Amino acid sequence: MSGYCAIAPGHPFHGPYHEREHGFPTTDEAVLFERLMLEVNQAGLSWLVVLRKRQAFNAAFHGFDVDKVAALGPDDVERLMQDAGIVRNRLKIEAAIHNARVIQGLRASHGGFAAWIAAHHPLTKAEWVKLFRRTFRFTGGEIVGEFLMSIGYLPLAHAEDCPVDHELAALGQPWRKAVADGFVY
Repeated sequence: MSGYCAIAPGHPFHGPYHEREHGFPTTDEAVLFERLMLEVNQAGLSWLVVLRKRQAFNAAFHGFDVDKVAALGPDDVERLMQDAGIVRNRLKIEAAIHNARVIQGLRASHGGFAAWIAAHHPLTKAEWVKLFRRTFRFTGGEIVGEFLMSIGYLPLAHAEDCPVDHELAALGQPWRKAVADGFVY
């Protein structure tokens, strides 16, 4: 991801995401859900397109409130298909609703999305991809890998010489803890 570290600083969209979010651990359900769904929507597009549409995604999907998105129905899907501010892809919209319902279930089985992720950590990227494909919709290898890097569960979010990487090292990202305990990615 060192290429991202080279182009992001100073960019109006990439810069703030790179410096304050990418690779930073979080347990906030809405943030985790947003990150997953932004990665889903990035499939086939550029990350810049998604970042530019981020505000519209947040409005369309109720701030990524899991319960509100899980309650959306067929009429809402049709409404969202007409929203030019977001990526108008029926499979991606339906994946958001389905995945919100899955996260509701993870509350009962694991105490929430963050706890579910933590309960399976550490895994290799290939193992994570298998788990996500069994659990969620529209979660291929690139989507899962980028999502997990974005929340600190897989390495390489930043180049080693990136100042943000030094900041993240002090936060103790989950992947760094696993490596310190002998796990090999």
